[in-house]
Amino acid sequence: MFMINLLMMIVPVLLAVAFLTLIERKVLGYMQLRKGPNIVGPYGLLQPIADAVKLFIKEPLRPTTSSVTMFIMAPILALTLALTMWIPLPMPYPLINMNLGLLFLLAVSSLSVYSILWSGWASNSKYALIGALRAVAQTISYEVTLAIILLSVILMNGSFTLNTLIITQQYSWLLMSTWPLAMMWFISTLAETNRAPFDLTEGESELVSGFNVEYAAGPFALFFLAEYANIIMMNILTTILFLGAMHIMYLPELYSINFTIKALFLTISFLWVRASYPRFRYDQLMHLLWKNFLPLTLALCMWHVSLPIFTSSIPPQT
Repeated sequence: MFMINLLMMIVPVLLAVAFLTLIERKVLGYMQLRKGPNIVGPYGLLQPIADAVKLFIKEPLRPTTSSVTMFIMAPILALTLALTMWIPLPMPYPLINMNLGLLFLLAVSSLSVYSILWSGWASNSKYALIGALRAVAQTISYEVTLAIILLSVILMNGSFTLNTLIITQQYSWLLMSTWPLAMMWFISTLAETNRAPFDLTEGESELVSGFNVEYAAGPFALFFLAEYANIIMMNILTTILFLGAMHIMYLPELYSINFTIKALFLTISFLWVRASYPRFRYDQLMHLLWKNFLPLTLALCMWHVSLPIFTSSIPPQT
């Protein structure tokens, strides 16, 4: 039964990832005053299937000096971790209801660093290794901010369980009271998922595509699927954290529609940002985190820690 439920989760996720690539190309096309894919199938709807067939029937190439086992394992690990992070998400019901769902997500997202590092190191190419090191430094740096923001949300929520967040936001979104944290969270998720303007790990103009430069065909497609699955997952997590279901939490059908609209809006925002902003320099990216986001998130976290202490010390009014 568990395997059937697992397949019922994985297949829609992979289909959503496939059609997200089409939506991205369409949105970018219309923002740049062109059509985007419109040849394969009606309105280009079969383009993701054509891309998948093309990638998976190509011959997978491998550098002769690469580490074979790790070279093959890295993209498989990337996709496995990307799909594993969907397990505790309530949509409206999770596959496994975890008491420590937020910590599980943080731990699994941290493991994705290893797939990037392994792919760069196993390729035995200086370009791939430099790209992997830059990607790891960026990912680890922004995870610090994400963890502190999550800590602030946990302090307001009073639980590590994702379902409790929906109950907490039954009448009001956390976004209303914590919009600075929500803004920093959204920008940090852009950097965490290697999206523009923080796509320095895959900057073609600087790094010849970075850590995945030696990958082709099927293994490259696995990295591609993992990246887009992480984009959708992060937007769903943002919806759960800051844009809860409010008063319709007891109606699963309305909850699902409400939830999907919010997550889709955030995903389109990712594409909008890509079409609008130029790529950051690497020093600008690190400066934004260590000199701006980190002090602000620490200050806001300390505020949320001290607020219950101050409010509890105020004598009740008679």
